[in-house]
Amino acid sequence: MDFQLAEEHQAFQDTVRKWVAAEIPKDWARELEADEHNYPFDLWDKFTEAGFHGVGIPEEYGGQGGDIITQMIIARELARPLGGLAWIWGITSFAGSKSIGVYGTEEQKKEFLPRIAEGKLKAAIAFTEPGGGTDVLGALRTQGVPDDKGWVLNGEKIWSSSAHVADYLLVLARTKKDVEKRHQGVSLFWVPTDQEGVTVTPLPKLGMRSMGSCTVHFENVRVTEDQVLGEPNNAWYTLLPTLNNERLMVAAFCLGVMDGIQEDALEYMKQRKAFGKYIGEFQSLQHYVADMASWRYSIELMMHHCAWMMTEGKPCYQESTMLKLLASEYCNKAADMGIQILGGMGYSAETDMQRYWRDSRLWRIGPITNEMCRNAIAESLGLPRSF
Repeated sequence: MDFQLAEEHQAFQDTVRKWVAAEIPKDWARELEADEHNYPFDLWDKFTEAGFHGVGIPEEYGGQGGDIITQMIIARELARPLGGLAWIWGITSFAGSKSIGVYGTEEQKKEFLPRIAEGKLKAAIAFTEPGGGTDVLGALRTQGVPDDKGWVLNGEKIWSSSAHVADYLLVLARTKKDVEKRHQGVSLFWVPTDQEGVTVTPLPKLGMRSMGSCTVHFENVRVTEDQVLGEPNNAWYTLLPTLNNERLMVAAFCLGVMDGIQEDALEYMKQRKAFGKYIGEFQSLQHYVADMASWRYSIELMMHHCAWMMTEGKPCYQESTMLKLLASEYCNKAADMGIQILGGMGYSAETDMQRYWRDSRLWRIGPITNEMCRNAIAESLGLPRSF
């Protein structure tokens, strides 16, 4: 297997890297992230001007095209300066283009994909329930009840990132109660946020502050038949093909953050002096960056292998779960070491290490906790289900 990027992928990476260096300096990213009460519309607009919202959307629907490797490249390059704010691009890419593009009808693709590609439509994911977390299906209380006009939604979601500025919500709801297994009888809805009965409330949180995360309340929200994505009552099977993509995207964001961490750590070690010499001469700190570089290399190899498997249509549930697990843990450990290398300045809001640490801490929790990753991996190895 050739682990080198194909020529077109390398050219795309070089283009994105140059754009990022010119358009998204880290000091601006710090300013954006610190402003918890204002969504960074300027950042969204920059992505629009660069055509990034069209990456992964076929050209016949107004997109730029590109495969899973192309998407991982852009996720990694954006995360290096932006950290978790790279999700400003990623959420709509997943909730909109990946969802509608994979299991939407032809009419839905024609209506929504061009608007996403043009940056005229923002989407958010509304899966998690207040009492659920990773146990999405077991805690699913949001209900869609059919009537003669379509469906009526009632329920509440939490941690719906950017829902307060989204145009549409990708909503998972139970639409059939009398089922043998809990993954049966659930449906996906594409709900406009301005629909009567939808209430969105932002939540304060540790990281990715300006992006916003919200609770969403549905009170007798009417949804038409053409706002159903995929087959009614069979949404879980519809979603499964996209789970590997989401885990690869998280890993790519983690890898980009690790790029930024290593970059900042080396720069600081080469210019900061203590006890009469540069701290880059201290063996213990050299070991820290050696670990960072080794973790980064291993995640890069795993990510390219998983992307290759997906491109070839090979199953990679176990591999993508392992990748998400290790990428998030290595990334967060690297950020913690980065803070230690910078000392007091690592703890300061004037540098990026504290931001990298806060953002990467979330990826150990979502979109699936690392404990559940380990459970799934153990089960795939033939051990009994532990939950």
